[in-house]
Amino acid sequence: MKRLWKNRLFAILMKSTGVAALGAVVSAVSISAQAAPMTEALVQDYAAAMKASANGQSINQVSRLVSDDALISLSRRGKSTSLDKAAYLNLLKNSWDDTSNYSYDIKVDNVVITGEQAKANFTTNESWVKDGREVSFVTRSRVTLGLSTGDAVLLRAVSQVTIN
Repeated sequence: MKRLWKNRLFAILMKSTGVAALGAVVSAVSISAQAAPMTEALVQDYAAAMKASANGQSINQVSRLVSDDALISLSRRGKSTSLDKAAYLNLLKNSWDDTSNYSYDIKVDNVVITGEQAKANFTTNESWVKDGREVSFVTRSRVTLGLSTGDAVLLRAVSQVTIN
């Protein structure tokens, strides 16, 4: 019965309104359904979630924080490489598998928000033990976060890596 009513209502709408008017109704509905704009709180929530995910060595949780079309550019000692999401997650997993006592911390500053995106400076400190030797990395990144289902996700990162 509901389906018949919906079909009948749609037919009446199509007959009594022009395509432009119907388009305006659809546009109004989609505008009201759009996500809220990016906020600094969402950026901070992202950083906290990334810290917890990395310290828990959870590839699945990190994966949820990275957009499917993310691009991560890493530079160290004048050499650069770019990673897509799959390569980034693979790098993390392989690193975690080969080390012990992994620790991750993240600090955020210089947040600039424009609509549904934020750019921020992230400084991450990572440390671990590999082959009995302590290693630590400091990575300084300018990141772009976007919104996905109301949460911030990584879209782009341009990073400079320093090994201590």
